[in-house]
Amino acid sequence: MLDAGHRLRSANKAAMNAFGDQVAAVLRHPDLRAAMARALAGGASEAAEISLPVPVERTVQATVLAPGRTVPGATVLVLSDRTRERAVERMRADFVANASHELRTPLASLIGFIETLRGPAADDPPAQRTFLGIMAREAARMQRLIDDLLSLSRIELVEHQPPSGRVELADLLNTLLPGFAPRLAERRTEMALSLSPALPQIIADPDQLSQVLHNLIDNAIKYGREDGHIEIRAEASDRGVVLSVADDGPGIPRQHLPRLTERFYRVDQGRSRAVGGTGLGLAIVKHIVNRHRGRFTIESTEGEGTTCRVWLPAAGQPEDPSA
Repeated sequence: MLDAGHRLRSANKAAMNAFGDQVAAVLRHPDLRAAMARALAGGASEAAEISLPVPVERTVQATVLAPGRTVPGATVLVLSDRTRERAVERMRADFVANASHELRTPLASLIGFIETLRGPAADDPPAQRTFLGIMAREAARMQRLIDDLLSLSRIELVEHQPPSGRVELADLLNTLLPGFAPRLAERRTEMALSLSPALPQIIADPDQLSQVLHNLIDNAIKYGREDGHIEIRAEASDRGVVLSVADDGPGIPRQHLPRLTERFYRVDQGRSRAVGGTGLGLAIVKHIVNRHRGRFTIESTEGEGTTCRVWLPAAGQPEDPSA
């Protein structure tokens, strides 16, 4: 509640917890002041949506009430933080736009090459072989993107249900890693596995955990250095297991790290598409780890490499991602 001079008269605990030192900035916002003036002049409630840029960007929905005769000249503000809702709306819009763009590009290539094969290259076998190879790559890219989109949707449907199975991480790694041998040979990359003795069982969905491992190792191979080195470690923690995948590639600029798990976010779009990335791999990892009540972090230093770490609770231990 503000008095006739627009000075703070009282505020409930929720308002102070939510805005604290920002209360003064909220009260000075020109859009809010305009809504207050309209409410006092008309005697009806008024609404305004204001943006607070610092210390982090926030969106606040404000409803202004004028008590009138009860407290002359006073106004009551009801503030509601809408930052999360607006972020979700933006993410949905961005998701549709990005998915459409990602599908449109290879589809346009396919349509163009089909027209060429039907016309100028109809009687040109060498050109046909070249175009068919490109078409196969573009079709495979579309298939990977659709597979990742479907996978992400399936994960989100069950994200609120923690898994109940038990997995031996060492067995899973020893089964999964040989499948990367051809890719490693192609990139002339060495991969080392380090397992702590007596790793505890973890609570996990084996198929989803395999997907986490596959995505992280696949990224390390694609974006790491040729003739490089990848190290995979699994260590027991106080309440679970920490799995890490580290490469010695070019690293990732620091400003990109907080956004790497967003759908379709890429540090280098051209390079990502060139190596077959869909921009969804780390988003899938994040949602799987969330379902497992774990924690996922990415650390990187330019020129030195990138390390991805996943903490997962051990069977029979409390779920505590802060461990």
